[in-house]
Amino acid sequence: MGTFSKEQILKALSEVIHPENGKDIVSLGMVSEIVSEDEGISLTLTPERSNDPFISSIKSTTVKVLKKTLGINAVIKEISVQPREIADKHHEKPATLLPGVKNIIAISSGKGGVGKTTIAVNLAVSLARKGYDTGLLDADIFGPSVPIMLDAEKYKPAVKRDNNVDRIIPLTKHGVKVLSIGFFINPEDAVVWRGPMASSFLKQLISQGDWGNLDFLFVDLPPGTSDIHLTLVQEVAVTGAIVVSTPQKVALADAIKGISMFRSDKINVPVLGLVENMAWFTPEELPNNRYYIFGKEGGRILADKMKVPLLGQIPLVQSICDSSDSGNPVALEDTIAGNAFMALADEVASRVNQRNIELGPTIKLVINK
Repeated sequence: MGTFSKEQILKALSEVIHPENGKDIVSLGMVSEIVSEDEGISLTLTPERSNDPFISSIKSTTVKVLKKTLGINAVIKEISVQPREIADKHHEKPATLLPGVKNIIAISSGKGGVGKTTIAVNLAVSLARKGYDTGLLDADIFGPSVPIMLDAEKYKPAVKRDNNVDRIIPLTKHGVKVLSIGFFINPEDAVVWRGPMASSFLKQLISQGDWGNLDFLFVDLPPGTSDIHLTLVQEVAVTGAIVVSTPQKVALADAIKGISMFRSDKINVPVLGLVENMAWFTPEELPNNRYYIFGKEGGRILADKMKVPLLGQIPLVQSICDSSDSGNPVALEDTIAGNAFMALADEVASRVNQRNIELGPTIKLVINK
């Protein structure tokens, strides 16, 4: 017998597919508790319905997959089943402004120019392609570029009245619900707002957006650290943060500040990991060639130093720029870059589920004036 890490067990369980919807039980949030001791592995499955007809089959498949993946030393001590409605009562979540949104993920960068919005857009599209209900809130108040990347510069959101509240209807593009300040201003106008005005507008997009039910809501934050970051963590309980950087030393130095901000005692938002953008240059016609024009493995070194996962390395490919400018995200394509984003989506979904198993809900920041 032997003990195994939660990461090893979750990786194995990600191969167990629910027959009804074709998704793995980890992504579906069906694995709520994992204990690995010398006596064996115990885990709790939380199906959405108490009468899930496939639960017996899933339990037997789980045992087979764990033994096959973890080897002969794996002993399955117990697999218990606790329907979701009962499990939720045992893990009461604080009241939330967005009750239909399961996970709110902040996309941040220490400095501008590292491709943060490119990562946010393509990650959201990739997860939507995988069947997740996904939203994207462009909170980069002073430089909203999401409308360009989604060919939606002319989109003007409609407003509907719901329970005496005006609800802003997001754009749905490539399966992603999207709201951006860029939908409300002339693309050629500069946004000259003081901090309180920008924060107030962000609050409105969060609270009045008709987001509905989402598995993931990604929030594309401005570069650096600002009032916008504080407003976000005050308004909603952020599940986790993803920090984007290039391999350059100057970008990595600023990424450290971003990671430290989320980890600070006041903010205390889990950092899901680091994404290294422009990790190397690869010509489309020479897919096996890599040219490290911004430095090599800087993101991996920083991830090790800060003890955060390296979620993915995205290459610098001409098609990413072309696709962004044309409004058709590269994540829609079966290319080097498109596949890199799909792999990133898998890793992010896995890390979010792992975070939700191991940690309790994030608490909103409260500032006493």
